[in-house]
Amino acid sequence: MIKAIQKYWQLYLFIIPTVIYFLVFHYYPMYGVQIAFKNYVATKGIWGSEWVFFEQFQRFFRSFHFWTLLKNTLEINVYQLVLFPVSIIVALSFNELRSIRYKRFVQTVTYAPHFISTVVMSGMIITFLNPSTGIVNNLLNQLGMEPIRFLMEPSWFKSIFVLTGEWQNLGWGAIIYLAALSGIDPHQHEAAEIDGASRLQRIWHINLPAIAPTIIILFILNMGNFMTIGFEKIYLLQNELNLPSSDVIQTYVYRVGLLQAQYSFSAAVGLFNSIINFVLLLTFNYVARKTTETSLW
Repeated sequence: MIKAIQKYWQLYLFIIPTVIYFLVFHYYPMYGVQIAFKNYVATKGIWGSEWVFFEQFQRFFRSFHFWTLLKNTLEINVYQLVLFPVSIIVALSFNELRSIRYKRFVQTVTYAPHFISTVVMSGMIITFLNPSTGIVNNLLNQLGMEPIRFLMEPSWFKSIFVLTGEWQNLGWGAIIYLAALSGIDPHQHEAAEIDGASRLQRIWHINLPAIAPTIIILFILNMGNFMTIGFEKIYLLQNELNLPSSDVIQTYVYRVGLLQAQYSFSAAVGLFNSIINFVLLLTFNYVARKTTETSLW
């Protein structure tokens, strides 16, 4: 190990800032996780606060909010997971385009929404779905339909949140798959074409197997963030009317932890959320390693 460091010291020097970043912003803050098991009082500090062990967790599990929060969080994440193959389909479609100019145009159009900030994107959604002046309801009105109060009806919230998120990240999510597709030897397609394989058959038997390891790795990483929805956007689109459908664990932690200053309780809720993500990551990584021999470790 020492010889390797001495030989490649320049490379190790490059990773020092990254190591420092993770130590300072990811590992050192874990020291504060203990407040989830305490009745934290700011004036007493973390060490001086009283230990209550699992009392905060029990309080959360017994709360009438628990099942609503868990249901909303799971439904939104499962909804997003169902759309996981969309980026793969987009990448395969881009890869089949023969016109370079048209391919660049389509890629630019699909990539562009990714660079719109969450605040601006949320403002656009609110404006477009406005019951009286929004472009969507104006179109419905021209078709002879009654305007829909999209963001004021709980039944619409999950679809709006997930579908707009998919639209925003559609092209960007395909980049990794396009990079994997670019590594396929063109001779494989030439040989398959000579043997009479159709385009669909070549996609199925050449392209998909080639990007399968990439798909598996990204799926495992997605499962590791399964309970993490994206606080900013869901909070900006949230209001009192759609709260029964939009209130998730992350927004609840913000509301209880920061606005009501219940730091120990919110830390316990956040830790519960992280543990589920960690268990899902380990589980799906293990299943992938046993079934496909492709995994994170």
